[in-house]
Amino acid sequence: MRSAESWFGEYSENHGNATNIAIHWVCVPAIFFSVIGLLGSIPPAEFPWLGQVPWAKLVIAFALLLFYVRLSISIMIGMALVSYLCIVAVRWLDEYAPWPLWAICLVIFSVAWVGQFYGHKVEGKKPSFLKDLAFLLVGPAWLLVKVYKRLGIPY
Repeated sequence: MRSAESWFGEYSENHGNATNIAIHWVCVPAIFFSVIGLLGSIPPAEFPWLGQVPWAKLVIAFALLLFYVRLSISIMIGMALVSYLCIVAVRWLDEYAPWPLWAICLVIFSVAWVGQFYGHKVEGKKPSFLKDLAFLLVGPAWLLVKVYKRLGIPY
């Protein structure tokens, strides 16, 4: 497994333009949130030994335990907190929004990806995930690490 610095260094090569970075600060969290919302719209998985498990929690658990923890414990904890906040927001949206959760999240997902591709057009470089799908998980952690650096939190 590559180091966090290796992932972030390669990701940064395609994310140097100020406009693209600003777009990523909006669109990456929006995509992360909308994926959790879309997964939250699927009926839970049924496991004989666990009972019903929401798909969003299942996917988050796999991402945390199979990818983020291998980058660092600090990143895994931060991504767990971000994921928890997204789940809380998704639950609230599901209960109080006038439209179905899946529809809201599909619109957010679509608009955010349009933003991402526009940012990469401005950057003049292809999105990193076109080279390796793991970069879809690196993007949120890359932003988290920028917050960590501002707060003086080691990763």
